[in-house]
Amino acid sequence: MIQGLLVLNYETYNFQRWHGTILYWGLIGLGAIVNIWGSRLISLVESASFLIHILAFIGNFVAIWVCSPARHSASFVFTFFQNNTGWANNGVPWCIGMLSSCYVLVGYDGAIHMGEEMLHPETSIPHCMLGSIAINGVLGFAFLLALLFCMGDMQTALKSSTGFPFLEIFKNATGSAGASSAMAAPIISIAGLAAVPLMASTARMAWSLARDKALPFAGYLSKVNPRSQLPTRAVLATSVVMVLLGLINIASTTAFNAIISLAVFGLHVSYWVPVVFMLWRRLATPELLTYGPWKLGRLGVATNIISLIYLTYTSVFMVFPPYQPVTAVNMNYASLIFGAVLIFSGVYWVYKGRKVYEGPQVGLHVM
Repeated sequence: MIQGLLVLNYETYNFQRWHGTILYWGLIGLGAIVNIWGSRLISLVESASFLIHILAFIGNFVAIWVCSPARHSASFVFTFFQNNTGWANNGVPWCIGMLSSCYVLVGYDGAIHMGEEMLHPETSIPHCMLGSIAINGVLGFAFLLALLFCMGDMQTALKSSTGFPFLEIFKNATGSAGASSAMAAPIISIAGLAAVPLMASTARMAWSLARDKALPFAGYLSKVNPRSQLPTRAVLATSVVMVLLGLINIASTTAFNAIISLAVFGLHVSYWVPVVFMLWRRLATPELLTYGPWKLGRLGVATNIISLIYLTYTSVFMVFPPYQPVTAVNMNYASLIFGAVLIFSGVYWVYKGRKVYEGPQVGLHVM
């Protein structure tokens, strides 16, 4: 997005992939530094992000509606359909297009990764998960309507030289690159600040898996710093892996996007697995279930079934190529990368994992 703003404001700016990679590395560095030496700031960063999120929504929503020179009709917003994908069947691109909602609603499991450091996680985590979906679902849908009604010419927005259609929509609404930049600034700020809690969540997950001896180099990654009591090694390892992934973007955007798309696909598959076992246990041997303070009662089975239908649908279409004919550039490589990860995990489990994995460990190991 920062590069998009540079394109919007400076016509002479030459968009380069390595520029974006350096910015990406900077955000990784920010996340690592705060998590290692400023962990007390994480809650402040999260609170600030939430406040900016709400204020930015109000400001941008009002600005788009008030400043837009023209608005599309409700018929255009709710019924207009255009297939530019090359798929002969309109149902396929419609299903693929629906997946855009998955990218903004995924990750609601993030609170679970911090569960061991939360007070009353048995109730706090469900509240966080449902609260984030409710708030962002409502705000996101309202903002989407504002963008669609006030987007101006659709092709101009889609073909924006910035690479981000919403920046073109901001400019169309305000008629000013400066105002568009001001509207985009809080969005960029939120995305940048998100690097801090994302790093914390990812590092905690890596540390907990290493503690359970489910990862290679578990003995190294599972240790925490004796002074700060933080998984410093897991933070550093996560940062190194992410920095190396950034190098792929310099060589090939297609390869980098394939790995990024795997994140959403992999998360949906990971959501699918526990729901399947939970539903099976509910129906087969409900007497063996031990519930905590948070339960859905009779709605539990229906919720599990709806979840499985939704996750199956999204997981299937997430691996579809978005365009026809399929080329090496527009191919969706998520299934290939996912298969490679499964093969590696399976081999590791057979040769070592099953011999050392003992389930969740409670004790901590210091450096």
